[in-house]
Amino acid sequence: MVKYFKTKVGSHEISTAITLARHQTTPRTLGVHLPNNMDDRRLASTPTGLVNDNALVSALRNTYLSFLERRDALGLSNPGAFENISREVSRDVLLTNFMFTGLRAEWNKPISNSPIFQLSHQLSMGAQGMSPYTFSALYGSSKVFLQGTMENDGSLVARSNYRWNNSLITKTHAQIQSSQSMLSVENDYTGRDFTASFKMMNPSIIEGGIKGIYIASYLQSVTPSLALGLEAVWQRAAMNSSPEALLSYGLRYKGSDWIASLQMQSEGPQGSAINSSYWRRLTDKVSVGTDLSLQFAPGLSGQGGLMGGSLQKEGSATAGAKYEFRASTFRGQIDSKGRLSCLLEKTILPAVRVTFAGEMDHLKQQAKVGVGVSVEAMSEDLMEQAEKGGVQAPAVPF
Repeated sequence: MVKYFKTKVGSHEISTAITLARHQTTPRTLGVHLPNNMDDRRLASTPTGLVNDNALVSALRNTYLSFLERRDALGLSNPGAFENISREVSRDVLLTNFMFTGLRAEWNKPISNSPIFQLSHQLSMGAQGMSPYTFSALYGSSKVFLQGTMENDGSLVARSNYRWNNSLITKTHAQIQSSQSMLSVENDYTGRDFTASFKMMNPSIIEGGIKGIYIASYLQSVTPSLALGLEAVWQRAAMNSSPEALLSYGLRYKGSDWIASLQMQSEGPQGSAINSSYWRRLTDKVSVGTDLSLQFAPGLSGQGGLMGGSLQKEGSATAGAKYEFRASTFRGQIDSKGRLSCLLEKTILPAVRVTFAGEMDHLKQQAKVGVGVSVEAMSEDLMEQAEKGGVQAPAVPF
């Protein structure tokens, strides 16, 4: 500093510079005026100053800040995951996840509310795709979710979710059976107005290459009502087979009391597909939904596609309704294949729930019936805590 003032300012400022060195102050704190903005020049000579004074970096920074301001002004919300783009129809109204046949009895034993810890025993008879006996245990806290299921034939299914922070959750699913095993690892990142996900199923690199199924998806809100997204799938069953890739596009539009979604899968080895759904809430207790699916597969000649050639076209349509009563829920649906299905869940006592399911196939002249009973054996202490609301259940990362 002393040498700098001697050469640039003059003898009057030399003594001032010496004083500055003694008291560890700056020229501006003593009221000394430095010509040509000497302090700014010294700051600009540092790497940080060079970057900040760069015209291109400054323009990019200003553009990004302006983009963030406009983005905040839109008031966008998170649209959910791409795989749940039609969740109101497929997971709430229609019977895809609720239908069963035969007899089923379930006994649940809650042990703790915070953290959640529960044991379950399930017996079934005459049910398709269900084991005669299943034992499961569940544990859930604000960061961890663990669930294990063991069937009477030794099959094991395990799930674990871990919340790293408020935005990132890692989900692991493992299935061990006598015939085959499966492992999937998924990472979901939930932003303020978007959701990104990356999933691996049976990943492997030990055979000299990459095989398995890899799925990457992204869904972004572009307006308060409209969300757009895409999903990419890459898979290879074995090293001696060629990999396959698929790309799907998704759209979700949310109105005041209705939601519409559209998914289009690009053409691949198995053809292409278009799926659309529509959900509407008629009253506080009644909601309806429809689902339309169209598939285009190559013809017998092995040639064809959306752009021309021989195609095998197949479509299906399903319409359903959900009625919520004080102590029961009724779901009914009918599809284009002539199947009429319904399901009634009735709460008889606070700890007892009965389920009736039925399906009639008019074209095949077949009928299926299912009856289920679920009992929740909660202790008196937990019942008192639940009634008083003294213990709040944690936000489990399902």
